[in-house]
Amino acid sequence: MKITDIKIRLVTKENDRLKAVASVVFDECFVLHDIKIIDGKLGLFVAMPSRKTPDGEYKDIAHPLNTETRDTINREVLAAYGKAVQESDSATAEN
Repeated sequence: MKITDIKIRLVTKENDRLKAVASVVFDECFVLHDIKIIDGKLGLFVAMPSRKTPDGEYKDIAHPLNTETRDTINREVLAAYGKAVQESDSATAEN
C-alpha cells in the first residue's frame, strides 16, 4: 500500500498541544481522516483517529497493523506537516 496524497490542516490555537490534523490517501482509492499531529513531552507524534469510550478511555478507530506501515505513515505525515509549517511561515513573512 502506497501513500498517494497527504493534506494537512494546521491548528493555530496558542498553547494547544494539537498542531495539525491530517488526511492520508492510500493508493488513490482509500482515505483516512482525522490523523492528529500532537506536540508531546518527547516532541511531535502522530495519533490515529480515535473515539472516547463511555469510561473515558480513547480507542483507535483505525490503525496500522504492523510497525513498518506505522513508521511510514508517521514519517510521511510529519514531513508533510513540516512542509505545511514552512509554507505557512513563508506566507506570513510575505504579508
